[in-house]
Amino acid sequence: QVQLEESGGGSVQAGGSLRLSCVASGSSGRKIAMGWYRQAPGKQRELVAFITISDSTNYGDSVKGRFTISRDNAKNTVYLQMNSLKPEDTAVYYCYGSVWPLGYWGQGTQVTVSS
Repeated sequence: QVQLEESGGGSVQAGGSLRLSCVASGSSGRKIAMGWYRQAPGKQRELVAFITISDSTNYGDSVKGRFTISRDNAKNTVYLQMNSLKPEDTAVYYCYGSVWPLGYWGQGTQVTVSS
């Protein structure tokens, strides 16, 4: 059973930056494909960024060029560096981890961007 714990959310003004972290435990040494999704009130959950076990990355169109996903395998941690934040980035951000064929979600961390 993989557990995911997010941290780093908070409130920031438009144009600011935040870095989210997600620590994975319980993977028994297996490398985990990990990503970030977000859900704003009244909207569906959407992909923000994903990093595969071979370290390939992909991003949602709305965050390309502003957000960067990275991982530290020694710490079983994935990061999401968010720059040039906009009010429309306001959402609950969820960490996702996959050890095929299972997927796991963190509890989410709130990011609020004010104009």
